[in-house]
Parts: sequence; structure tokens; C-alpha cells
Amino acid sequence: MTKSEIPVMPKFFDRYINLADNTLVMDALTQGASFENLIPAKTLEALGDLRYAPDKWTVKDILQHVIDTERIMSYRALRLSRNDKTPLPGFDEELFGQTAQANRRSIPDLYDEYADVRQSTIRLFDSFDEEMLLRSGTCSNQTISVIALGFVLVGHATHHANIINDRYLPLLA
Repeated sequence: MTKSEIPVMPKFFDRYINLADNTLVMDALTQGASFENLIPAKTLEALGDLRYAPDKWTVKDILQHVIDTERIMSYRALRLSRNDKTPLPGFDEELFGQTAQANRRSIPDLYDEYADVRQSTIRLFDSFDEEMLLRSGTCSNQTISVIALGFVLVGHATHHANIINDRYLPLLA
């Protein structure tokens, strides 16, 4: 299924979905299976713990956020695919960022974890049939389908790669 087959475009999450190509969800997830495809690890290593503003995350914090979000969105997709109608809450990304201690980790370690988590997501989505992909429920007070969550994952990683390219890479100049 492609993103044009998303039954209802969810508010807020549409900004991520719109960054994904209108390809099959499995192709989109597989193409983004490595953060290295978005930004080379050496580039992020050169940034170290730089921030483009005092109150902003480091690139390690961003990578950890992308990993954490991938896990949460995959969990949501699992719940919805199983027709669980329990409203699922949001999460406090700032609290996660403050407590994850991503800066103790290396970029290669974070890249490896991202690849592992994405592989798990790919296996999960590969197990869904069309009926499961079209199931929906409430996440963060928004109605969203399983197929939409797949494209959120793709677009969310792209969104943060764009932020790194636009706001962090100029720090190397």
C-alpha cells in the first residue's frame, strides 16, 4: 500500500507523512533502514556535541529521539493492527531527551541501534496484511491508521535529517 491509500490524513502527523515518497510502505521503510542513507556517520561525528542554540539537542540526542519514536510508533502500529481500540497516549519527547543520556554514546552505536530498530519495524510491517494496514485508532488524541504510522516513521527520520542538514551542518563551516 502507498501513502495515497491512507484512509484519513491525521493532523499533526501529516507533516511527517508528506515528507515520504508515495511508494509502497515496505519500500519506504526499507530505503530508510539506515540513517547512513540520510546523513553519513562521519558528518555527525564531526559535529560532536555541538548545538546550534543553547537550548537545542545535540545530534546524538536527535538520533536517540528518532530511535525512541520509532519504537513508540511501531508499538502503536502493533496495537492498532490487532484492532485494539484503546486510545494510546502521547509521550514527552523532552523528558525522553533529558533522561536518555545519548551523549554518552557514539554515533556508530546509535546508527547500529537505529538499523536494528528499523529492521524490527520492517519485520512488523511485513507481517501486516491490507486489512491490518487500514485499521485505525487513536494515538495522541488523533485518529491514525497503521499505514499512516508506517509513513510517519519514514517522514519523521527525514524531518530530523533535514534539521541536521539545515541547522547543524553549517556549524562545521
